[in-house]
Parts: sequence; structure tokens; C-alpha cells
Amino acid sequence: MAETKTSKAQQRAVHKYVKSNYDRIELTVPKGRKEAIKAAAEALGKSLNGYINEAINEKMQKQPEDLTGENEEMEQEETA
Repeated sequence: MAETKTSKAQQRAVHKYVKSNYDRIELTVPKGRKEAIKAAAEALGKSLNGYINEAINEKMQKQPEDLTGENEEMEQEETA
């Protein structure tokens, strides 16, 4: 497969989009754990980020809404 080069302008545009549309969270795990998590993600055909996001979403779905903050966000949007 031919490798395509990304221009500096294209890289800046992607960075600007990501910065304005996503929040970043730094995650700290014990040494060696990252590789284990990455292997588990790859075994399911997922990226590391996708695997972690899926795990978080599954955990949050099992919690009452008042613990996830989803009700608060909806109420704030309604009053705005």
C-alpha cells in the first residue's frame, strides 16, 4: 500500500478539530498494564482508545443516572 504524506496544514486542521471537539484524559496504569490492555483491545479488533472508551461507557450504563452526571447536564441544557 502506498504511503500518503500529510501536509502541515492538514495536521494543524486535524489538531484544531480534535482540540475543539474532544476532551483529553490522562490515564496512569502500573508498568506493563498498558501492553496487557492494548493486547486485549487488539484481540477484539479495537484501538486502545476505543477499548477504554467502551469499558467506561459500559460501566457508566450500569450506574444510576444521578451518579454519572447525565441528569445534571440535561438540566443545565434545558435551563440555558
